[in-house]
Amino acid sequence: MRRSSTPLVRQARRPAAPDEARPPVSLALALRHPAFIAAALVAAVCAVISVSFPIGDPDLWQHLAVGRAMWQLHEIPKVHLWTWTFHGSSDVLPSWGFRALLWPFFSAGGILGLFAWRWLTTLGAFGAAWAAARTIGARGLSALVVITAGAVAYRSRSQVRPETLVAVLLALQLWLLERRRHARPAHPAWLVAIAWLWANVHLSYYLGLVLLAIHAVAAREPARAITGGAQSLAARIARAPLAVVLGAAIVVSFANPFGWRALWQPFEYFLTWRHEPIYSTIAELRPLMATWHSHIRSGLLVLVAAWPLLVLWRPRARCFDVAEALTCALFTALVISSQRFSGLFAIAAAPYLARDLGAWLAVWRGPAWLGRPAVRAAAVAFACAAVCVPAWTQSGYRPGIGLVRTLVPEAAADFIERHGVRGRAFNPYYFGGYQVWRFWPDPERLPFMDVHQTGTRDDRRLYAYAFGNREAWEELDRRHHFDYALLDGHPELTPGDRLLDVLDADSSWALVFRDDAAAVFVRRGGSLDAVADSFAYRLVAAGNERLPRFAALVQRVPQARALARAELERMIAGSPLNARAHSDLATLAWIDGDRAATRAHLDAALAVDPRTFGAHRRLGYLELAENRPRAAIRAFERERALGVDPVDSYMKLGEAWERLGDRTRAAGWYARELARNPDNAVARAALARLQAGPQ
Repeated sequence: MRRSSTPLVRQARRPAAPDEARPPVSLALALRHPAFIAAALVAAVCAVISVSFPIGDPDLWQHLAVGRAMWQLHEIPKVHLWTWTFHGSSDVLPSWGFRALLWPFFSAGGILGLFAWRWLTTLGAFGAAWAAARTIGARGLSALVVITAGAVAYRSRSQVRPETLVAVLLALQLWLLERRRHARPAHPAWLVAIAWLWANVHLSYYLGLVLLAIHAVAAREPARAITGGAQSLAARIARAPLAVVLGAAIVVSFANPFGWRALWQPFEYFLTWRHEPIYSTIAELRPLMATWHSHIRSGLLVLVAAWPLLVLWRPRARCFDVAEALTCALFTALVISSQRFSGLFAIAAAPYLARDLGAWLAVWRGPAWLGRPAVRAAAVAFACAAVCVPAWTQSGYRPGIGLVRTLVPEAAADFIERHGVRGRAFNPYYFGGYQVWRFWPDPERLPFMDVHQTGTRDDRRLYAYAFGNREAWEELDRRHHFDYALLDGHPELTPGDRLLDVLDADSSWALVFRDDAAAVFVRRGGSLDAVADSFAYRLVAAGNERLPRFAALVQRVPQARALARAELERMIAGSPLNARAHSDLATLAWIDGDRAATRAHLDAALAVDPRTFGAHRRLGYLELAENRPRAAIRAFERERALGVDPVDSYMKLGEAWERLGDRTRAAGWYARELARNPDNAVARAALARLQAGPQ
């Protein structure tokens, strides 16, 4: 309630306005209050769950391999040890500090140790962001909701990468800068220490320097802050203006094992590397709006829109914050230009959004029942959980602990190791980290390119085109004369990737291993000719272009079916990731008229990969063939839920509903089939029959 100069007696006679009687929504609670502690624990648990989804980042393996190497070698390598093309050359080791710190976590706890890293860095980053929010005035419980929302928006960048450690450093720096700005103890030595650590863990160190510059501009500190003869040196350093602190931070950033070369990398990327074709294929480097749909459930788009709006709202309250406005402009521009900055944006935005939202809510008076601390804490806890639920139910981010095995060529590496495959490898760069993890320090089994796209400019150019252009692949192969190729088993995920089909059609290469994650080809007539003779597949292909010819052959020739079945069974025996092979065996069983085997193989494929293309649809065919239309409808709907091409699912759904006697639904599905495929004469005849009425 607002204070007034009116005497208390006269004030008591005036009835309070209804709005004045209501408590502010963000009314503060003491940190030790049980209601506050309970709400804070809920927010922390929500943040931990938000980053607890299976790890699918292929870069992880190179981070672990390099960290392990440093601990084994007891030094920071100054030469390149990770690819056969550049082995032994002078090198700058990116993010060496992060990798050295990460390895003990994995060494001690394995996968659980990696998740412990995620949990600790997330809690550390958003804990510091919450402390910064309180420093600038966000005292209400609403700050916990904003911090939780920030953790949800951050989750896509919570893979075990250097950015997770940078998130902690960024939040700590914001906290220290805001403490200094609000006349609270914050020794500049801590800011300089953060700059030094940042330069040794990630190439985004320049963001910390820009933040120092922003606060130096906003503070407008006088130069006399470090003068005064009677002051001790320590006192003068403690009162140093931010311009001096910024200078010290720049100088100390050079104190890294690679000197200026490490500091030059982000500028080299901006001036040169980002214009190369290979970098346009990296999803995280694309603008935010290029993949905006993937950020809807995380709330990131809401934060990106809300922060500038709240910055503009504050001048109306006569408290324009220059430091916030400049920080908002910096990180909003970064996240819009490249979604790799989405995690750091969430960290930077959280303190200010918490303060600004609290100020906005303070204008609005809530209902009387919100005056009770326990009720407010319960409402805030519910709000924290509510902002998380859409993200927790999103495909790829559902809570769980483990690894996404289908993205790792684990079984392929087992085959390479078991059968002595070595020499000059070709690989997608994102497989390079796992190859380093499995085969370092053997130089004859190191990758062609690692996760940092290490290579000459010409190699990177040819690599970018090799997967979709036969001439580029042949030119790259002529330059390096590869002995074997370890290729991605998911060409459908990269539009235009045809390299599996190119090697399938090239008689100088032999497919010797294939599972859902990867394929291994070896060159015939070279050092691996014995491997080709022993393990080459004669009928089964790695790619998809030969599938029509394969299907026609096995349907026409029983002997070809028997050979194909033996090869597919060998694939299944060679890897637990065998949904593709089971799916193909289901096709062979269907041709043989063995419905039981068809169902068994389709069920096995779905047990390995619930998104196996066409598996639910073909189960629907089985159900229709066995006159179980309701079961068929369920199967077809599961296929549609995957968001893939419906093929003939609309037609089959119409047939299933017609068998059940539901003419209206059947007609609806036949109409949808005709809208999709107007030339479908069978669907047109079925729809006409239903519209004509019962005969």
